[in-house]
Amino acid sequence: MEYTFSDRVQTLKPSAIREIFKYAADPSVVSLSAGNPSPEAFPTEAVQEISARLMKDHAIDALQYSVTEGYAPLRAHLKDYMKENHQIGKDFDDLVITAGAQQVMDLTTKSLCNEGDVIICEAPSFIGSLNSFRSYQVRLHGVPMEEDGMDMAALEQALKDEPRARFIYTIPNFQNPSGITMSLQKRKKLYELAKQYGVMILEDNPYGDLRFEGEYIPSIKSFDEDGIVIYAGTFSKVLAPGMRVGYAIAPSPVIQKIVVCKQGADVHTNIWAQIVAYEFMTQYDFNAHLSMLRDLYRKKAHYCMDLMDQYLVPNKITYSPIQGGLFLWCRLPDGVDMLDFCKQAVLRKVCVVPGNAFLTDENEPCQCFRINFSTPTDEQLEKGIRILGELAKEIL
Repeated sequence: MEYTFSDRVQTLKPSAIREIFKYAADPSVVSLSAGNPSPEAFPTEAVQEISARLMKDHAIDALQYSVTEGYAPLRAHLKDYMKENHQIGKDFDDLVITAGAQQVMDLTTKSLCNEGDVIICEAPSFIGSLNSFRSYQVRLHGVPMEEDGMDMAALEQALKDEPRARFIYTIPNFQNPSGITMSLQKRKKLYELAKQYGVMILEDNPYGDLRFEGEYIPSIKSFDEDGIVIYAGTFSKVLAPGMRVGYAIAPSPVIQKIVVCKQGADVHTNIWAQIVAYEFMTQYDFNAHLSMLRDLYRKKAHYCMDLMDQYLVPNKITYSPIQGGLFLWCRLPDGVDMLDFCKQAVLRKVCVVPGNAFLTDENEPCQCFRINFSTPTDEQLEKGIRILGELAKEIL
């Protein structure tokens, strides 16, 4: 039979990262490509204890259908927690629990965008979000990144040039893939530009709790007085990505539409996982857990950057130091074929992610690739980065 697919998915390509995972599954391959939390980061004993109590005392609550908006105690606690700790949430806001932050990107686009509308994105940006946007046949307009976030002059020009722009997508903290953190000055400027041009902001913050150095910078949503910011949060990087629990905080009319769209997508997020997240936040020392994660990733990040200084920088591969998150963005010298470099690395049993996978236009020139340091062991990091350095030395 000849299969005919919808226009929406006809031109979609598989995620480059998911395709690389096929190679990374080989135990002989050093994977520097995944964005997974460290195996040491999971509170497995706590999750086991919570799950055992839940199945013993409240099994039906975890196994029965529930409301689309999410587990009521978790929603209430998150509203209070985010307001108290991050000044997020005004009287006009509401909160919905989603299947990870990725679903926030999907449901926001589904709720706000028509075919041919424009989403303004950082360039580079997270491939999962870009593919989600593309599935709704919108047009992506990339804005170059500077050391402290989006180029604001380029952003304003994009807003002038794109009357069909519906929202600006940003990852302001330890951006995936670049590791860049947007300055407070630029966060305020982005907000003012969005307000001026009548577009919304989708603020994706999966890595904000993983700052291990430097000063905390308030979220864009924290100074939203006009109801123009949708905030996406998640438990994936601070509890467990396999649980698929995220949340959106946004003006109530937006949340209401997201809820309707979610009902048609999956009815509701896994209730067992929501209850586990709630119990972990309220019955265990959540702040101590976050502190442990920061210590863990501080150590791993510095070890990785030391290795890069030893093996990559002498061979003309540069990178930007980070203060949090899970990724380092590496740049090859001009004249080196980045895609060929990544292919040659795979042949030597090392996986990294080609930088063009994160661009709004994958055909644009790119000299960068992404490294993840959270998943590999120290031994794997040393081996993988050493091989990358040897490859660069041969090419140069």
